[in-house]
Amino acid sequence: MCDYYKDFALETREQLSESSAYFPDFISTPVMKEMVRKSIHMMIAVVPTMAQYNFSLTVLMLSAGVVFYAYTEYLRSRGIQVAFISGLTVIASRDRDNGTFVLGPVTLGIGALLALLLYPNPAAQIGIYALAFGDGLSSLGGKLIPSPKVPFLRGKTMAGSSVCFWAVFISSYLLTGEIRASLILACTATALEAIPVKDFDNIIIPIGTGFVARLVL
Repeated sequence: MCDYYKDFALETREQLSESSAYFPDFISTPVMKEMVRKSIHMMIAVVPTMAQYNFSLTVLMLSAGVVFYAYTEYLRSRGIQVAFISGLTVIASRDRDNGTFVLGPVTLGIGALLALLLYPNPAAQIGIYALAFGDGLSSLGGKLIPSPKVPFLRGKTMAGSSVCFWAVFISSYLLTGEIRASLILACTATALEAIPVKDFDNIIIPIGTGFVARLVL
């Protein structure tokens, strides 16, 4: 099993160099990789709008997208690249993902899907926007704005948490017009985003924030 993961890690590094055939070299820099990753991440914000037009189709598309991505990632782990998708996965992956199944897009889709299925609007919308903007922008803020790290939270920064708070507060206030509820929701999402659970924050942020939204709205 260890030999398998070593081989997969080596293949990942080789795929990273091959991905330059699809993407410019400057995207491989740490900040640009983070911007690519979070740009993809924030695209999940279109889900509430899609669901308003056709809920069933949106659920179907999210489910199919998760399954399709998981299959392409399985193929990549076997050395079979799917044009564009595998290259984008490698470009947008973190260093910790080398030699492993890149789980982020799966948990991202599942988090948005569960929020849609568990909560009515505006709770579902708030949960998904917290995932898209709060979680998405916090990582960029943490990398672009110099600030102290928060103790015991494995690399989380004051700047990243502050960006998360304001992103969720603004999106919640624009949606509800309620300052008190928006403050509570922003605090909730910021606390959930700070939990060091790697890619599973994509699930706990929309579920937890959506749950609190049901209580305060």
